[in-house]
Amino acid sequence: MNKNFDYLGTTFQIQLLNQIVVDKEFSASIMDVIESSYFDNKYFKIILQMTKEYHAKYQSTPNFDTLEQIVKSEIAQELVAKIVLDTIKQVKDAPFEGTQFVQEKALKFCKQQELQKAMDKAQKIITEGDFESYDKVEGLVREALQVGERDTGTTDIFSNLDTVLDEDFRHPIAMGIPGIDRLLKGGLAKGEIGVILAPTGVGKTTILTKIANTAFNLGYNVLQIFFEDNPKIVQRKHFTLWTGIEPDNLVKHKDEVMAKITEIKETMKNELILKKLPSDSMSMNQIKNQIRKMIADGTKIDLVLLDYIDCVVPESSSKDEWKAEGSVMRGFEAMCHELSLVGWTATQGNRSSISSEVVTTDQMGGSIKKAQVGHVIISVAKTLQQKEMNLATIAITKSRIGKDGVVFENCKFNNELLEIDTESSVTFLGFEEQQEERKRDRVKELLEKRPIRLVEKAVKGMLPKNRLGSKLYSNMYVFAGTEHDKDAQKPAKLDLTSIK
Repeated sequence: MNKNFDYLGTTFQIQLLNQIVVDKEFSASIMDVIESSYFDNKYFKIILQMTKEYHAKYQSTPNFDTLEQIVKSEIAQELVAKIVLDTIKQVKDAPFEGTQFVQEKALKFCKQQELQKAMDKAQKIITEGDFESYDKVEGLVREALQVGERDTGTTDIFSNLDTVLDEDFRHPIAMGIPGIDRLLKGGLAKGEIGVILAPTGVGKTTILTKIANTAFNLGYNVLQIFFEDNPKIVQRKHFTLWTGIEPDNLVKHKDEVMAKITEIKETMKNELILKKLPSDSMSMNQIKNQIRKMIADGTKIDLVLLDYIDCVVPESSSKDEWKAEGSVMRGFEAMCHELSLVGWTATQGNRSSISSEVVTTDQMGGSIKKAQVGHVIISVAKTLQQKEMNLATIAITKSRIGKDGVVFENCKFNNELLEIDTESSVTFLGFEEQQEERKRDRVKELLEKRPIRLVEKAVKGMLPKNRLGSKLYSNMYVFAGTEHDKDAQKPAKLDLTSIK
């Protein structure tokens, strides 16, 4: 092996085999790319070949026990079987700390080995003086560099049946808000992103922090990125969630808080990392590069929270600001898909959202293109009365996962204690139903206060939306009561109370 690739040698190959057997998701992604010939050791080759044959037959990766059974039943030579069994044990028991590193370097390992094979073939062509085959050299190198870039996203309808029909095939990470988690079928899965939509000061950071804290408590590794908050403030929010003590009272109960934090620190083996980034100066690509570096250095990340997406700058200046804003959201989704992360972020509502009883996607600040991206959009609205009572109206305005158009009215929502409870909702209405109810209320109000306007709007809505419609509308006169100045036209009386 080329000395420049020593770090991809025997130790790496043992760890790579370990990951292929242990991590079924990773195994499925690499199985069509990796070849047994890439491994230096004869018995490594045998183990991978058995794994590939098993995967081709059952669309699943064998565990170590199954591999041992295959060896015992298929390898007749006792000595060879013993060595293979010893090698399987070596792979199984290998000390392992850099899971993410091995998985990220797996494709490079495959490319490197294919490139080495291409170079050997090219050397043979040159040595033998096969001038007619010189043009093949470029093709050999190109094919080697394209390893792993072939279409692996195409799936036979009958493949992976065991995992597809598994009730928990998505392996979602819960938000920690039961009513919403239930409708999202347990939460978001890796490669999926969710967006919290709300006016300023309503509770976007509260929800994101609760999601981060819930995931950490469930044993996941969490990266919480923020642009505007002080890290100490975010830390205090998490301490509040663990202790139930309001941020302003944490110092008064310092001993109790420290005892709880120490307990959690000693108990949990996963990580909750807070990362402050400069606002309005970081692109999504720069953020992705920082996360990739963290992963390469050994940091495990399952969930990333970005508070909030509006603070990320587009990759390049664009005259079309709306398009640029949409590209940032698409970049976040692409990053989560590429790095196999669950992603949550937040975005501001526009001015109209401030006074809304229910915030909708068309009240998203900036480009509506942001709403076209992502798997879930959850909105939060608070009236002044609701703020005083620690209540909010939460709506699932978009969902590719489960039911959307759902409104939780007057949910318990305490910003200080970070308590959010949709199960306490007074009503549970479909969004469309609620919109229709509001339309009926507006009609009733117009009928009582401005009946003329009601008739005008109704007639105008039925007219064609062109010059002819405008001309026809200009010839219409509506009067409330019996008094009018159009006797010559012989107007007819219309009783609105009789209209149903």
